[in-house]
Amino acid sequence: MKSLRSQRILIFDGAMGSEIIKAGFTAACNEYLNISQPRAISNIHQQYLQAGADVIETNTFGAARHVLAEYQLDKKTKQINKAAASIAKQATKKYHHCYVAGSIGPGSKLPSLGQISFTDLVDSYTPQVLGLLDGGVDCFIIETAQDLLQIKAALTAIGKTNAKLPIIVQVTLDENGRTLTGSDITAVLATLAYWPVEAIGLNCGLGPNHMYEAVKYLNKYSPKLVSVLPNAGLPFLENGQTSYKLSAPDFAAQMKMLAKKCGVNIVGGCCGTTPEHIKLLAQACKSVPARKPVQNFSATTASLFQAQAIDITPKPLIIGERANTNGSNKFRNILLDNNYQAAADLAVTQEAEGAHLIDVSVATVERDEKQDMCKVISILNTQTKLPLMIDSTDAAVVEAALQNISGRAVVNSINLEDGGIKAKKIIALCKRYQAAVVALAIDEQGMAITKTKKLAVIKRLISLIKKGGLSEADIFIDALTFTLGSGEEKTRNAGQETLATIKAIKKLWPKVNTILGVSNISYGLLLATRKFLNSVFLQCAIKNGLDAAILHSGKIVSLHSIPKTIQKLCSALIFNKNQSALENYIAYFSKHQIKSFKIKNNISDPEKLRLCIIEGIAESLEQTLTRLLKKHKPIDIINNILLPAMDKVGELFHNGQKQLPFVLRSAEVMRSAMNYLQPLLSKQAANKGVIVLATVRGDIHDIGKNLVDIIFSANGYKIINLGVKQSAANIAQAVKQYQPMAIGLSGLLVESVKAMKEYLEYFNDVGIHTPVICGGAALRAGFVEKDMKPIYNNNVYYAKDALDGLKKLYAIKKHSN
Repeated sequence: MKSLRSQRILIFDGAMGSEIIKAGFTAACNEYLNISQPRAISNIHQQYLQAGADVIETNTFGAARHVLAEYQLDKKTKQINKAAASIAKQATKKYHHCYVAGSIGPGSKLPSLGQISFTDLVDSYTPQVLGLLDGGVDCFIIETAQDLLQIKAALTAIGKTNAKLPIIVQVTLDENGRTLTGSDITAVLATLAYWPVEAIGLNCGLGPNHMYEAVKYLNKYSPKLVSVLPNAGLPFLENGQTSYKLSAPDFAAQMKMLAKKCGVNIVGGCCGTTPEHIKLLAQACKSVPARKPVQNFSATTASLFQAQAIDITPKPLIIGERANTNGSNKFRNILLDNNYQAAADLAVTQEAEGAHLIDVSVATVERDEKQDMCKVISILNTQTKLPLMIDSTDAAVVEAALQNISGRAVVNSINLEDGGIKAKKIIALCKRYQAAVVALAIDEQGMAITKTKKLAVIKRLISLIKKGGLSEADIFIDALTFTLGSGEEKTRNAGQETLATIKAIKKLWPKVNTILGVSNISYGLLLATRKFLNSVFLQCAIKNGLDAAILHSGKIVSLHSIPKTIQKLCSALIFNKNQSALENYIAYFSKHQIKSFKIKNNISDPEKLRLCIIEGIAESLEQTLTRLLKKHKPIDIINNILLPAMDKVGELFHNGQKQLPFVLRSAEVMRSAMNYLQPLLSKQAANKGVIVLATVRGDIHDIGKNLVDIIFSANGYKIINLGVKQSAANIAQAVKQYQPMAIGLSGLLVESVKAMKEYLEYFNDVGIHTPVICGGAALRAGFVEKDMKPIYNNNVYYAKDALDGLKKLYAIKKHSN
């Protein structure tokens, strides 16, 4: 059995545990029945084969060594697994083209929660895997998984055997769409898509109807096969016993609908399903074609909790640099005090600042880097939603870190300083643990300065990485830059050489990601002036194709707020436009005192409030609002000043003049303004209708939605505000419960816009026919008109802001009458 790929949907068997009980056995350890009652286990297998199963699973769900140790059977691990595989293999001999899957369950300890180490878990799974192989299994199925790190351990154990058998991985999600350790389906796919697995799917936990959204997501994005083995509905507790109410005919009907609407490759049953369930399932899915895997999987990273796309719009992908002993004295001092929790807390603050990933570097001369890295990473693994970048050149440190990270990490960094000896070791680790890698333009002669030299080194690096088994999409190239503040003749062109190299990389290797430590360009210059040069250089780099930037938002400023004179000075320095560019830059700042941007007192209060929002400054917010309230109604302040100001923020964000950290600052000031005004708003009776509001999957902020909530509420609508990162299923459930006149979907990022379209498809499939209003900074009227309206079975409206949304509600109400 070289592959599970087939023109038709493959049928797996159903539950083992309940069938064992039905057969009259109540053993404490079901897996030991492979030794004590082999015929009974064989009979169960044969019932499923007779029912039409193509693949049966071994009775080894709890047969990892650490689980069997709870029954004092750990020394029999390999024997029990071999016996189970042999029983199943023997049962298939009467049937043509039927196969055996070696079942590997979640075990009783979760490594992401620190209950067992990664290496101990690998050691526990290894004898199980060897036993299953000796017994002749045709594939492996890692099932009912609750922890991504546990899955990685099982995959690592299988990889150690060099077995070339197909592997299926199935996670169990709760009704909120998350595993026990908190992973959503985006994190599951982003992490596992890179591992050598044939299929990724779901089993246990829920019935078919509750798996719809997650399966739909896998169908749309997964480059692997999709497998679905649900329970016979949700479990019920009766007389102290767990039971399942979904009948075989209903189970088969729901699975057929799931297969047709979502697209699957493998189906079967889990808890509560019987041979009769599988018989009807096989008949129901006989005519449904198998799904075709996605060919172009977008590169992603992931934390334990969620995925993060590498290719984002607008760019760049921001990697927070504050958790770095070389770049942050505060972080270094905390670490020197052995305060690992405080170190992790400082790293997590970057989440609120708009970072997409967190770079972690703990190397100091006087400390054990490996120990420090493991302790910080272990805390961050479960305390941040952001993926991690491991910043170390020590292979032992890198491996230890990768063994503690549940999601998909990036390793920073490798180079050719020693001819690639260290690089090869780290590349091998990245391949083994499926991490992406950052490569620096450094060779045996040191840091490359010119574009020609940089590209020559980069070409060698990319070749070396690809030989190590990573794809171009797994690579981040740091072209590096020297400071423009040294005045050395050889580095006068450092800025433009780096920019030209970035542009060339994107042309020569379009799939390779570019990355840069932006603030290096200004090293050595007066601290107060560096942020201007950093910011202009960052914008130039983005225009030339920069994908990711390692930076701290405190070291840049919004481009729109930099005076044109300073922009020209920065540009002259970056592009070496004249011999006195550096001298002119320094001279300007020696004559002009650099102060933080402050709102002038000699401007009108409406303009002050507008600037508070656009610049993200809360210093004079309440005083300004107090004065404005003496002349204007709260609703007029909102409509005529605050909303247009936020529209401007969205415009600056969209055209790259304002980076995400500054958008979030503006959003926080807006939140403060609305909190101040909300109690003063005169509300109409909430009798105009009910509106369900939600931000969609992939978003990071809900200020837009909350603003809509306030405006709509003030105008007499009852608002059901579901919150941020809501699934389509949660929204649909609220719609069925509250029967609203409209659904409001909000999203800030491009990923959110994609999710909105998918949500409309989901609403169609589950029978939702409610008008939908969509809004957000990345959304455009043209996209709604062209891509969203045609796919939905009711009206879809675009609203550029809360007031526009209010107009759309009037239109919906008029249309319904």
